[in-house]
Amino acid sequence: MLAFGLLAATPAAAQAPAKIDLAKGQAKAAEVCAACHGADGNSNSPANPKLAGQHADYLYKQLTNFKPKPGAKEAERSNAVMLAFALQLSDADMRNVSAYFASQTLKPAAARNKDIVELGQKIYRGGIASKSVAACAGCHSPNGAGVPAQFPRLGGQYAEYTESQLVGFRQGVRKNSTQMTAIASRMSDAEIKAVSEYIAGLR
Repeated sequence: MLAFGLLAATPAAAQAPAKIDLAKGQAKAAEVCAACHGADGNSNSPANPKLAGQHADYLYKQLTNFKPKPGAKEAERSNAVMLAFALQLSDADMRNVSAYFASQTLKPAAARNKDIVELGQKIYRGGIASKSVAACAGCHSPNGAGVPAQFPRLGGQYAEYTESQLVGFRQGVRKNSTQMTAIASRMSDAEIKAVSEYIAGLR
């Protein structure tokens, strides 16, 4: 049985991605990503997401989603700026850069509009039952840490960036999560803004 197990594992091992190299990831991040996302993944602009502390598998998936798949007319995440940068990265580069940013410490954003945080908290924790909107905490965890390889870390992200992504899902501009498209399509501008504000201050 042991011999069979070892033999069965051999083909998978042969196809496994190359070993992660954080030093190479840091160097490539400095070359390609730092101008917008910061050298350590802590962007200084709300227009660009904070990447520090984000799950490596999630970051890798997003980078691949910026590139159109063979035969596809457009990418799952249509963004001309990110397409240009993603095309500069090999598969190994994307894995190394993703692992590097994941290893960095997030410097979280903060909620600034206190008037809407309470509504945002209600949506994040309990959803919107009347619209069949599930609680964000169910997938992204109560403290916004997310679930590695499945759901991204949200806590401490810029409210403006989170809002823009929810609007993108609702409008069908961002197409790489049918689940999020369905959820965002049922939310109003005020609800999206409120939950985004709450997420910015979530720890």
